[in-house]
Amino acid sequence: MTQRGIYPQGVSAADIPLKLSPGIISNGHLFLTGMTGSGPDQTMPDDPDAQFHAAFQKIANVLIAADLDFGAVVEMTSYHVDLEAHFDAFSAVHAQYVKPPYPAWTAVEIAGLRRKGALVEIRVIARLD
Repeated sequence: MTQRGIYPQGVSAADIPLKLSPGIISNGHLFLTGMTGSGPDQTMPDDPDAQFHAAFQKIANVLIAADLDFGAVVEMTSYHVDLEAHFDAFSAVHAQYVKPPYPAWTAVEIAGLRRKGALVEIRVIARLD
């Protein structure tokens, strides 16, 4: 079984100091690294909606690099800081990106994330066929 790293346009393995692939193709699926809502300049917006859109856009960029879109997503796990305070806003943004048949989704509240100020980290699995 071969594996292949997927990088959005303009990003290479050398650009990522943590030694990870934004996405990796393996056994008919694309597995995405968890995405937070930092902007292109790596700063974390204070606005929750801006973070949520940025996280989904980063996911979209990896999907596009694999010639996929959100219709290929079969599973999503979202990790939330203060889930109760932001869930409605997150859910509204989520609804703008996912497509039927909607992916399986688990939302988990956590104490914190590696990125200071991050409110959410989202990871997805997409099918290739």
